[in-house]
Amino acid sequence: MNTDSPSADRRVIVALDFDDRRAAEELVERLGHACGSYKIGLELVTAAGPGLARDLVERGHEVFLDLKLFEIPNSVAGAVRAAGALGASMVTVHSMGGTGIMAAAVEAAREFPRLRVLALTVVTSMTAGDLADIGIEAEAEEQVLRLARLAVGAGCDGVIASPREAGPLRRLLGPDRLIVTPGVTLGPDGSAGGTVGGTGGGWAGGHARAGTPQAAFAAGASHVVVGRSIARAADPVAALRRARAAC
Repeated sequence: MNTDSPSADRRVIVALDFDDRRAAEELVERLGHACGSYKIGLELVTAAGPGLARDLVERGHEVFLDLKLFEIPNSVAGAVRAAGALGASMVTVHSMGGTGIMAAAVEAAREFPRLRVLALTVVTSMTAGDLADIGIEAEAEEQVLRLARLAVGAGCDGVIASPREAGPLRRLLGPDRLIVTPGVTLGPDGSAGGTVGGTGGGWAGGHARAGTPQAAFAAGASHVVVGRSIARAADPVAALRRARAAC
């Protein structure tokens, strides 16, 4: 298999976590045909607008629009339709918004057969202490599983959670639902291996519940999202290949 083809393996999603389009496009150019899937989040959408997403789709890439939608159902449905019109392959909605918001997103996505709705469970920066601050007396894993059940009931195609919850989620959701894990890094030595809990100092990049690609896939993740470990690598293509080797 040609691992430098955009269609070779889209399970490793490269996060374009930049504050301007030029920086994002520079990384896309450096990766070339080695990367088939990109994540565009709130920072880049706010700074550069939706045009980059459309352009990446036109070049044959898959685009994961990580919008974390949390609004009244009508507004969420409108945003999902806009994501579908751009050609996005994935879009996120906050599961903590409840069944009504998620169901509205799922219904809006029916117009776009390629678009999958993913429910964000508990963001990877949050700990049990953070949950307690907002009145949730549960460990992160317990809350993730609770919200995943809600998401499945609303018809979502999958969930977003940290690598540490990938195993319990796979056992809960079965083989077919998508489990997309941000908070994935290559580690301080550039390796893709290691254990889910081995965050090792500062390389976790603000993710309280981080893990490596190998650990995430072994636990049951369908996709991983890798940001600075690739974007800030001296050789981003080599870093992407190391992440892919864990698939």
